[in-house]
Amino acid sequence: MDDELLGRVFLTRVIEPGDEVGGRWVREHGVRYVVRRLREGGRALPGVSEQRWAGLRARAGRAEPHRDLAVARAAGARFVAPGGSEWPGQLDDLGDARPLGLWVRGRPSLRMWALRSVALVGARACTEYGAHMAAALAAGLAESGWVVVSGGAYGVDGAAHRGALGAGGATAAVLACGVDRPYPRGHTELINRIAAQGLVVGELPPGDHPTPSRFILRNRVIAALTRGTVVVEAAHRSGSLVTARAAQRLGRHTMGVPGPATSGLSAGVHELLRGDAVLVTDAAEIVELVGDMGELAPDRRGPVLPTDLLEPRTRHVLAALPARGAATAAEVARHAQTTPDDAIARLYELRALGYVERHGDGWKLTRQALISIRGGRSPC
Repeated sequence: MDDELLGRVFLTRVIEPGDEVGGRWVREHGVRYVVRRLREGGRALPGVSEQRWAGLRARAGRAEPHRDLAVARAAGARFVAPGGSEWPGQLDDLGDARPLGLWVRGRPSLRMWALRSVALVGARACTEYGAHMAAALAAGLAESGWVVVSGGAYGVDGAAHRGALGAGGATAAVLACGVDRPYPRGHTELINRIAAQGLVVGELPPGDHPTPSRFILRNRVIAALTRGTVVVEAAHRSGSLVTARAAQRLGRHTMGVPGPATSGLSAGVHELLRGDAVLVTDAAEIVELVGDMGELAPDRRGPVLPTDLLEPRTRHVLAALPARGAATAAEVARHAQTTPDDAIARLYELRALGYVERHGDGWKLTRQALISIRGGRSPC
């Protein structure tokens, strides 16, 4: 096996995800040099205290990269390293915080899937509205050929994964633990299903457990891996806001789904929307932002009323008729700012369409016209 790849496997057991000091060591000195220094000891590398160096050395003494690879293979996982054919180049935007490598369960190519992917994240203790929106957005994205990426957690994450799977689409879960040990335990069946149909991804080696800091650092991978991040529900201190802010720093699209103004679980989203995030309400609006040129969302408008199909000047004549009673052609012409002859011609056109009727010298609206006109008015 390539020493570089084996060295990176070794380092995932020693250096914490997102450790920019360790990332700088690898960038400046190379993987082999860093591995050798950690194994042989001596003076600490720049940027860490002697105490911290001793802790890293202790980890290095217990690292068994060949064993980690064997355990991963038994779990159906592989190790993907920077520079390899499956490595998503957009992760390089993280600089020294770039993962040393990724453990991946699932058959598809991570690089190919990441090219057309969107992150859906949000509150773990979400509302029914949040779960519904996450599932609906994920299903819509999946039906449009997009990969839905989330964190495999309870709440919005789980709803997003299920929405994509339910639509027969693609989804990937980025975990804050070893990919062979699904977390949370209650999502074991879901994460195994994602691994069977999609991808389960993580920075930590097999068997490693999640911690609060690892959840936060995992979010930068979700943000970097995808073209944009959508926050469905989030309170002011939600971890999903970390993902959104990481996406903003990386120049990715950041979107939010609005909720009730009185909902604390939407307060964080609304804060994002007051900033640079874009409000979205369905999959088409997300695709319009993150997709290729020409992938536009349909125009949003109310229902088309029969009177909307009339020529503008004919609508002016119709609008000139009183709601009650009749008016002469001359009166209609004056209110419509046209000539009596033009008014008469348009009144007969409206009569043929069933909007007006003649009573002697006067013209009045029919019941059909009153219903159509009132239907176009806002109840507010």
